[in-house]
Amino acid sequence: MSGGPPAPGPIPEQDPTERVTGVAGTLAERQAALVATLTAGAPVPPGFDARLVEVARSALLRKRAGDVARHWPLLAAGLGERWLAVFARWAATRPTQGSLRDGWDLARGLAGEGPLPAPAAEELAVREALWRYDGTTAPRRRRLPAIRRTDGGTVLQLAGRIRLWSDRNR
Repeated sequence: MSGGPPAPGPIPEQDPTERVTGVAGTLAERQAALVATLTAGAPVPPGFDARLVEVARSALLRKRAGDVARHWPLLAAGLGERWLAVFARWAATRPTQGSLRDGWDLARGLAGEGPLPAPAAEELAVREALWRYDGTTAPRRRRLPAIRRTDGGTVLQLAGRIRLWSDRNR
């Protein structure tokens, strides 16, 4: 019974999403491109409405700024009305490392550009005295004593306890 035409070969499978959107690439690749756009300032991937992606990106930056402000309240309060704009400018092209580390990196970056507001400088000095953080790995508690200076005083960490001295009291 081999009188009929040969059976057709396998039909290449097309991604159903590609058929609908006209955009090639695996779902995982498209998702990764969208996440990079939303969190790290990458260009908007093909097939997405740039205006809607920007709205979502702005909302995520505001949420991220709120999370960082909860971990770094004196930094956020010291910057006042400028907090959201300063954070958004800093975070626009940086993927999150977590709220604690994002705030730490921002505080160090701002301190490198000029003096921090006094409460923020003290908050950074206390964190630097209590924790080791190299900017890449997770912070670890310090075991040895540490001392940090700010424009307004000194922070001493000894056996996990913090002592603050103000230059104004001298």
